[in-house]
Amino acid sequence: MTEPTVPNADASVAGGGTPVPSPAAPPPAPTSGPRWGDVLATYGTALGGIAVFLVFALTADNFLNLANQFTILRQVSFLVVFSIGFTFALTAAELDLSFAAVASLAGVVCGGIVHHGYPWPLGVAAALAIGGVFGLANGLFVTRAKIPSLIATLATASIASGCAFALTEGVAWVGRWDKSFLWLGRGQIGGVPVLVVWMVVVAAVALFLVRQTRFGVWLTATGQADEAARLAGIPIRAMKVWGLTLCGLCAGLGAALLTASLSSAGPGSAGEFLMKGIAAVLLGMTMFEPGRANVPGTVVGALVIGVLANGLVLVGAAYYVQEIVLGVIILASVALSASTLTKAAFTV
Repeated sequence: MTEPTVPNADASVAGGGTPVPSPAAPPPAPTSGPRWGDVLATYGTALGGIAVFLVFALTADNFLNLANQFTILRQVSFLVVFSIGFTFALTAAELDLSFAAVASLAGVVCGGIVHHGYPWPLGVAAALAIGGVFGLANGLFVTRAKIPSLIATLATASIASGCAFALTEGVAWVGRWDKSFLWLGRGQIGGVPVLVVWMVVVAAVALFLVRQTRFGVWLTATGQADEAARLAGIPIRAMKVWGLTLCGLCAGLGAALLTASLSSAGPGSAGEFLMKGIAAVLLGMTMFEPGRANVPGTVVGALVIGVLANGLVLVGAAYYVQEIVLGVIILASVALSASTLTKAAFTV
Protein backbone atom coordinates (compact mmCIF):
# COMPACT_ATOMS: atom_id res chain seq x y z
CA MET A 1 0.00 0.00 0.00
CA THR A 2 1.35 3.37 -0.93
CA GLU A 3 1.39 6.34 1.43
CA PRO A 4 -0.98 9.20 0.53
CA THR A 5 0.83 12.10 -0.94
CA VAL A 6 0.52 15.68 0.29
CA PRO A 7 -0.20 18.07 -2.54
CA ASN A 8 2.70 20.31 -3.39
CA ALA A 9 2.30 23.97 -2.47
CA ASP A 10 3.13 24.90 -6.04
CA ALA A 11 0.69 22.45 -7.64
CA SER A 12 -2.24 23.96 -9.47
CA VAL A 13 -5.86 23.19 -8.67
CA ALA A 14 -6.20 21.68 -12.11
CA GLY A 15 -3.53 19.19 -11.15
CA GLY A 16 -5.90 17.50 -8.76
CA GLY A 17 -5.12 18.97 -5.37
CA THR A 18 -5.54 22.02 -3.20
CA PRO A 19 -2.31 23.98 -2.89
CA VAL A 20 -0.81 24.21 0.55
CA PRO A 21 0.07 27.87 1.31
CA SER A 22 3.74 28.61 1.81
CA PRO A 23 4.72 29.77 5.26
CA ALA A 24 4.72 33.55 5.65
CA ALA A 25 8.07 35.32 5.58
CA PRO A 26 9.26 36.47 9.00
CA PRO A 27 8.63 40.16 9.68
CA PRO A 28 11.63 42.47 9.35
CA ALA A 29 13.58 42.94 12.50
CA PRO A 30 12.72 46.23 14.19
CA THR A 31 15.34 48.93 14.01
CA SER A 32 17.13 49.60 17.25
CA GLY A 33 17.60 53.35 16.81
CA PRO A 34 20.08 55.47 14.89
CA ARG A 35 23.11 53.82 13.40
CA TRP A 36 26.17 55.02 15.26
CA GLY A 37 28.23 55.01 12.09
CA ASP A 38 25.89 57.55 10.52
CA VAL A 39 25.84 59.63 13.69
CA LEU A 40 29.63 59.76 13.80
CA ALA A 41 29.83 60.59 10.09
CA THR A 42 27.43 63.50 10.56
CA TYR A 43 28.42 64.85 13.96
CA GLY A 44 31.79 63.26 14.68
CA THR A 45 33.84 66.37 13.88
CA ALA A 46 31.57 68.57 15.98
CA LEU A 47 31.89 66.13 18.87
CA GLY A 48 35.66 66.19 18.37
CA GLY A 49 35.55 69.98 18.61
CA ILE A 50 33.69 69.72 21.91
CA ALA A 51 36.31 67.28 23.14
CA VAL A 52 39.09 69.72 22.22
CA PHE A 53 37.25 72.48 24.09
CA LEU A 54 36.99 70.30 27.20
CA VAL A 55 40.67 69.34 27.04
CA PHE A 56 41.76 72.98 26.99
CA ALA A 57 39.22 73.81 29.70
CA LEU A 58 41.00 71.30 31.94
CA THR A 59 44.59 72.05 30.97
CA ALA A 60 44.83 75.76 30.02
CA ASP A 61 44.69 78.45 32.68
CA ASN A 62 42.02 81.13 32.13
CA PHE A 63 40.64 79.30 29.11
CA LEU A 64 37.10 79.35 30.52
CA ASN A 65 37.39 82.97 31.56
CA LEU A 66 34.50 84.94 30.02
CA ALA A 67 36.89 87.55 28.62
CA ASN A 68 38.89 84.80 26.91
CA GLN A 69 35.74 83.26 25.43
CA PHE A 70 34.78 86.63 23.95
CA THR A 71 38.34 86.93 22.64
CA ILE A 72 37.93 83.61 20.82
CA LEU A 73 34.62 84.73 19.33
CA ARG A 74 36.06 88.06 18.19
CA GLN A 75 38.99 86.35 16.53
CA VAL A 76 36.75 83.75 14.91
CA SER A 77 34.29 86.37 13.59
CA PHE A 78 36.63 87.46 10.80
CA LEU A 79 37.35 83.85 9.91
CA VAL A 80 33.64 83.03 9.75
CA VAL A 81 32.92 85.94 7.37
CA PHE A 82 35.79 85.02 5.04
CA SER A 83 35.00 81.29 5.25
CA ILE A 84 31.33 81.75 4.43
CA GLY A 85 32.41 83.54 1.26
CA PHE A 86 34.60 80.58 0.35
CA THR A 87 31.63 78.32 1.15
CA PHE A 88 29.53 80.10 -1.49
CA ALA A 89 32.25 79.55 -4.08
CA LEU A 90 32.76 75.91 -3.20
CA THR A 91 29.01 75.28 -3.17
CA ALA A 92 29.12 76.23 -6.85
CA ALA A 93 32.06 73.80 -7.27
CA GLU A 94 34.59 76.59 -7.76
CA LEU A 95 37.65 77.69 -5.83
CA ASP A 96 38.57 81.21 -4.79
CA LEU A 97 42.15 81.41 -3.61
CA SER A 98 42.16 85.19 -3.95
CA PHE A 99 39.83 86.16 -1.12
CA ALA A 100 42.59 86.88 1.41
CA ALA A 101 44.60 89.05 -1.01
CA VAL A 102 41.43 90.82 -2.14
CA ALA A 103 40.53 91.43 1.51
CA SER A 104 43.96 92.95 2.13
CA LEU A 105 43.48 95.30 -0.83
CA ALA A 106 39.94 96.18 0.26
CA GLY A 107 41.20 96.86 3.77
CA VAL A 108 43.94 99.15 2.47
CA VAL A 109 41.46 101.15 0.39
CA CYS A 110 38.92 101.31 3.23
CA GLY A 111 41.59 102.29 5.73
CA GLY A 112 43.10 104.88 3.40
CA ILE A 113 39.75 106.59 2.89
CA VAL A 114 38.98 106.75 6.62
CA HIS A 115 42.59 107.62 7.50
CA HIS A 116 42.51 110.66 5.23
CA GLY A 117 39.35 112.03 6.81
CA TYR A 118 36.65 110.94 4.38
CA PRO A 119 33.34 109.56 5.75
CA TRP A 120 33.75 106.00 6.95
CA PRO A 121 30.64 104.68 5.10
CA LEU A 122 32.47 105.59 1.91
CA GLY A 123 35.39 103.45 3.01
CA VAL A 124 33.14 100.48 3.81
CA ALA A 125 31.35 100.87 0.47
CA ALA A 126 34.70 100.96 -1.32
CA ALA A 127 35.79 97.75 0.43
CA LEU A 128 32.59 96.00 -0.62
CA ALA A 129 32.93 97.31 -4.16
CA ILE A 130 36.50 96.05 -4.49
CA GLY A 131 35.52 92.64 -3.17
CA GLY A 132 32.53 92.46 -5.49
CA VAL A 133 34.49 93.56 -8.56
CA PHE A 134 37.24 91.01 -7.98
CA GLY A 135 34.66 88.29 -7.31
CA LEU A 136 32.78 89.18 -10.49
CA ALA A 137 36.02 89.20 -12.46
CA ASN A 138 36.88 85.75 -11.12
CA GLY A 139 33.46 84.50 -12.16
CA LEU A 140 33.80 85.88 -15.68
CA PHE A 141 37.29 84.46 -16.08
CA VAL A 142 35.97 81.04 -15.10
CA THR A 143 32.71 81.02 -17.07
CA ARG A 144 33.58 83.12 -20.14
CA ALA A 145 37.30 82.68 -20.60
CA LYS A 146 37.11 79.03 -19.42
CA ILE A 147 40.06 79.46 -17.07
CA PRO A 148 39.98 76.95 -14.17
CA SER A 149 39.11 78.75 -10.95
CA LEU A 150 42.32 77.54 -9.32
CA ILE A 151 44.40 79.37 -11.93
CA ALA A 152 42.13 82.40 -12.33
CA THR A 153 41.96 83.18 -8.62
CA LEU A 154 45.68 82.65 -8.09
CA ALA A 155 46.25 85.26 -10.80
CA THR A 156 43.79 87.76 -9.35
CA ALA A 157 45.30 87.19 -5.91
CA SER A 158 48.65 88.28 -7.30
CA ILE A 159 47.07 91.34 -8.91
CA ALA A 160 45.27 92.32 -5.70
CA SER A 161 48.40 91.86 -3.62
CA GLY A 162 50.47 93.98 -6.02
CA CYS A 163 47.86 96.75 -5.98
CA ALA A 164 47.80 96.76 -2.17
CA PHE A 165 51.56 97.17 -1.97
CA ALA A 166 51.51 99.84 -4.69
CA LEU A 167 48.92 101.92 -2.81
CA THR A 168 50.73 101.77 0.52
CA GLU A 169 54.35 101.42 -0.69
CA GLY A 170 54.61 98.46 1.65
CA VAL A 171 53.61 100.22 4.87
CA ALA A 172 50.37 100.18 6.87
CA TRP A 173 47.89 103.00 7.39
CA VAL A 174 48.02 103.96 11.08
CA GLY A 175 46.97 107.01 13.10
CA ARG A 176 43.75 108.55 14.30
CA TRP A 177 40.53 106.93 13.18
CA ASP A 178 36.88 107.93 13.31
CA LYS A 179 35.42 106.53 16.55
CA SER A 180 32.18 105.52 14.85
CA PHE A 181 34.20 103.50 12.35
CA LEU A 182 36.20 101.81 15.10
CA TRP A 183 32.93 100.85 16.78
CA LEU A 184 32.25 98.49 13.85
CA GLY A 185 35.10 96.31 15.03
CA ARG A 186 35.45 97.19 18.70
CA GLY A 187 32.01 98.16 19.94
CA GLN A 188 29.52 96.19 21.99
CA ILE A 189 25.79 95.64 21.88
CA GLY A 190 24.35 94.75 25.28
CA GLY A 191 27.74 93.56 26.46
CA VAL A 192 28.25 91.36 23.40
CA PRO A 193 31.09 92.33 21.03
CA VAL A 194 29.66 93.79 17.85
CA LEU A 195 31.93 91.49 15.84
CA VAL A 196 30.03 88.52 17.26
CA VAL A 197 26.79 90.12 16.11
CA TRP A 198 28.25 90.60 12.62
CA MET A 199 29.29 86.95 12.58
CA VAL A 200 25.82 85.73 13.54
CA VAL A 201 24.09 88.01 11.03
CA VAL A 202 26.34 86.96 8.13
CA ALA A 203 25.95 83.27 8.99
CA ALA A 204 22.16 83.60 9.30
CA VAL A 205 21.82 85.43 5.98
CA ALA A 206 24.04 82.88 4.23
CA LEU A 207 22.09 79.97 5.70
CA PHE A 208 18.80 81.53 4.61
CA LEU A 209 20.08 82.10 1.07
CA VAL A 210 21.34 78.54 0.68
CA ARG A 211 18.51 76.70 2.42
CA GLN A 212 15.38 78.78 1.89
CA THR A 213 15.63 80.42 -1.53
CA ARG A 214 15.51 79.30 -5.14
CA PHE A 215 18.93 80.89 -5.55
CA GLY A 216 20.34 78.50 -2.96
CA VAL A 217 18.73 75.50 -4.63
CA TRP A 218 20.17 76.50 -7.99
CA LEU A 219 23.61 77.19 -6.53
CA THR A 220 23.70 73.81 -4.81
CA ALA A 221 22.46 71.99 -7.91
CA THR A 222 25.12 73.70 -10.01
CA GLY A 223 27.84 72.49 -7.68
CA GLN A 224 26.56 68.94 -7.42
CA ALA A 225 25.84 68.21 -11.07
CA ASP A 226 26.26 71.15 -13.42
CA GLU A 227 25.20 69.31 -16.58
CA ALA A 228 22.02 68.00 -14.98
CA ALA A 229 21.34 71.49 -13.64
CA ARG A 230 21.80 72.95 -17.12
CA LEU A 231 19.38 70.45 -18.60
CA ALA A 232 16.90 71.42 -15.87
CA GLY A 233 17.05 75.03 -17.06
CA ILE A 234 19.30 76.39 -14.31
CA PRO A 235 21.70 79.14 -15.52
CA ILE A 236 24.81 77.41 -14.27
CA ARG A 237 27.26 80.03 -15.54
CA ALA A 238 25.35 82.75 -13.72
CA MET A 239 25.33 80.63 -10.55
CA LYS A 240 29.09 80.16 -10.69
CA VAL A 241 29.56 83.89 -11.19
CA TRP A 242 27.31 84.59 -8.23
CA GLY A 243 29.16 82.10 -6.03
CA LEU A 244 32.49 83.78 -6.71
CA THR A 245 31.00 87.28 -6.45
CA LEU A 246 29.54 86.52 -3.04
CA CYS A 247 32.94 85.27 -1.97
CA GLY A 248 34.42 88.62 -3.01
CA LEU A 249 31.70 90.56 -1.17
CA CYS A 250 32.37 88.61 2.01
CA ALA A 251 36.08 89.39 1.59
CA GLY A 252 35.25 93.10 1.33
CA LEU A 253 33.01 93.05 4.41
CA GLY A 254 35.57 91.08 6.41
CA ALA A 255 38.26 93.54 5.36
CA ALA A 256 36.26 96.53 6.63
CA LEU A 257 35.60 94.81 9.97
CA LEU A 258 39.23 93.75 10.30
CA THR A 259 40.45 97.28 9.59
CA ALA A 260 38.07 98.74 12.16
CA SER A 261 39.17 96.18 14.75
CA LEU A 262 42.91 96.65 14.20
CA SER A 263 42.68 100.44 13.57
CA SER A 264 45.27 99.88 10.88
CA ALA A 265 45.41 98.55 7.34
CA GLY A 266 48.43 96.91 5.76
CA PRO A 267 48.97 95.28 2.37
CA GLY A 268 49.06 91.82 3.92
CA SER A 269 46.67 92.28 6.83
CA ALA A 270 44.31 89.45 5.80
CA GLY A 271 46.91 87.04 4.47
CA GLU A 272 46.69 84.67 7.43
CA PHE A 273 43.03 83.94 6.71
CA LEU A 274 43.64 82.12 3.41
CA MET A 275 44.68 78.78 4.85
CA LYS A 276 42.49 79.15 7.93
CA GLY A 277 39.46 79.91 5.78
CA ILE A 278 40.07 76.93 3.52
CA ALA A 279 40.60 74.71 6.57
CA ALA A 280 37.36 75.90 8.19
CA VAL A 281 35.30 75.13 5.08
CA LEU A 282 36.91 71.75 4.46
CA LEU A 283 36.54 70.84 8.12
CA GLY A 284 32.90 71.86 7.88
CA MET A 285 32.44 69.46 4.97
CA THR A 286 33.04 66.54 7.34
CA MET A 287 29.93 67.29 9.42
CA PHE A 288 26.18 67.93 9.09
CA GLU A 289 26.24 67.40 5.31
CA PRO A 290 29.34 65.23 4.83
CA GLY A 291 31.09 65.89 1.55
CA ARG A 292 29.34 69.19 0.87
CA ALA A 293 30.26 72.74 1.76
CA ASN A 294 27.61 73.93 4.22
CA VAL A 295 27.19 77.03 6.35
CA PRO A 296 26.66 75.36 9.77
CA GLY A 297 29.69 73.15 9.21
CA THR A 298 31.80 76.14 8.18
CA VAL A 299 30.84 78.05 11.34
CA VAL A 300 31.65 75.08 13.58
CA GLY A 301 34.89 74.45 11.67
CA ALA A 302 35.95 78.06 12.23
CA LEU A 303 35.11 77.76 15.93
CA VAL A 304 37.18 74.59 16.23
CA ILE A 305 40.16 76.31 14.60
CA GLY A 306 39.71 79.35 16.87
CA VAL A 307 39.56 77.20 19.99
CA LEU A 308 42.66 75.29 18.90
CA ALA A 309 44.61 78.47 18.22
CA ASN A 310 43.63 80.07 21.51
CA GLY A 311 44.19 76.92 23.56
CA LEU A 312 47.62 76.26 22.06
CA VAL A 313 48.70 79.78 22.94
CA LEU A 314 47.48 79.42 26.51
CA VAL A 315 49.34 76.13 27.05
CA GLY A 316 52.52 77.73 25.73
CA ALA A 317 52.84 75.92 22.40
CA ALA A 318 55.24 77.44 19.87
CA TYR A 319 53.74 79.52 17.06
CA TYR A 320 54.70 76.98 14.41
CA VAL A 321 52.62 74.30 16.14
CA GLN A 322 49.50 76.12 14.95
CA GLU A 323 50.71 75.89 11.35
CA ILE A 324 51.38 72.17 11.71
CA VAL A 325 47.96 71.57 13.26
CA LEU A 326 46.31 73.61 10.48
CA GLY A 327 47.99 71.48 7.82
CA VAL A 328 46.90 68.29 9.56
CA ILE A 329 43.31 69.59 9.74
CA ILE A 330 43.26 70.30 6.00
CA LEU A 331 44.65 66.88 5.08
CA ALA A 332 42.35 65.03 7.47
CA SER A 333 39.22 66.93 6.45
CA VAL A 334 39.84 66.35 2.73
CA ALA A 335 40.52 62.67 3.36
CA LEU A 336 37.32 62.31 5.39
CA SER A 337 35.08 64.09 2.92
CA ALA A 338 36.62 62.86 -0.35
CA SER A 339 34.59 59.64 -0.46
CA THR A 340 31.27 61.51 -0.55
CA LEU A 341 32.20 64.57 -2.56
CA THR A 342 30.00 64.89 -5.62
CA LYS A 343 32.22 67.43 -7.33
CA ALA A 344 35.51 68.33 -5.68
CA ALA A 345 36.49 71.68 -7.12
CA PHE A 346 39.80 71.68 -5.33
CA THR A 347 41.04 68.81 -7.52
CA VAL A 348 40.96 70.98 -10.66
